[in-house]
Amino acid sequence: MSEKNITILGIESSCDDTSAAIIRDGVILSNVVANQKVHEEFGGVVPELASRAHQQNIIPVVDLAIKRAGIDRNEISAVAFTRGPGLLGSLLVGTSFAKGFSLSLNIPLIEVNHLQGHVLALFIREKEGFFNPPVFPFLCLLVSGGNSQIILVKDYLHMEVIGQTIDDAAGEAFDKCAKVMGLPYPGGPHVDRLAKEGNPHRFEFSKPRIPGLDYSFSGLKTNFLYFLRDQIKENENFVEENKTDLCASLQYTIVDILLNKLKRAARETGIREITVAGGVSANSGLRNALTENAGKYAWNLVIPKFEYTMDNAAMIAITGYYKFLQHEFIGQDAVPFARTQL
Repeated sequence: MSEKNITILGIESSCDDTSAAIIRDGVILSNVVANQKVHEEFGGVVPELASRAHQQNIIPVVDLAIKRAGIDRNEISAVAFTRGPGLLGSLLVGTSFAKGFSLSLNIPLIEVNHLQGHVLALFIREKEGFFNPPVFPFLCLLVSGGNSQIILVKDYLHMEVIGQTIDDAAGEAFDKCAKVMGLPYPGGPHVDRLAKEGNPHRFEFSKPRIPGLDYSFSGLKTNFLYFLRDQIKENENFVEENKTDLCASLQYTIVDILLNKLKRAARETGIREITVAGGVSANSGLRNALTENAGKYAWNLVIPKFEYTMDNAAMIAITGYYKFLQHEFIGQDAVPFARTQL
């Protein structure tokens, strides 16, 4: 098959967003995401509800992605899908659809690690606009609801995790501390919004002393919870009266923890090509801190567009594209994994 006009259908269903995207020769043609609002009233994703919603959404989402791309489905060279990590029920829907689609058109099937997809989102090229991908090797700070990792990226398909959380992820810390303050789910964006109005140095929260390049956020969550509990005993309106300062101080602490290890990784490896990926990379406090440090340490900083930071199929399709070039296909016996590593 020609190395041109390689058209990949990407399927992403790892959590609560159903997404489909079309990429041709590395250029994004469409990226459709169906959100699930049903989880907001529960304060978190309900796995059974998520998998049911995926079943309802996946056919119309794929159909819309193909239409928006302006192609015929017979032009698709391969279908790439998220195999894991994620919610098993949600992954099963995407995996099953991808298998059936590849069988119906007799095209290759490509498995994609969700985390690898987040990193390769940095290489999504749009039809118009400036394209400035990172240069290998580079360091990627991958921060999302379930992951906080520092990854040494040597090539498109060659990555090494050199630091990761030993318990909770940064995104979990944002969401769970937000829930304690009574903020809606998902809490991260609400903390970010309120933090812009607050004093980041008003309150001090604990920062773990973890050796090497690993992270830990469970202690910060506990410290935040106990701090609020003690303050509310003295003043039951404490949270409401200090919400902006609490959000600003919490965000400052999380970002500081993330950046301290990233700076250490850059120092130890001698790499100045720095990137960020994952849902938490949309946080304005983190982006501002990265930009400030890039100027201070002469980093070449690459930050993805907001729409490619959250879970989306474009990142699955671009990974599928690079795997297609290496003929890395998988059989119909593939099963999803709820937990897996790079």
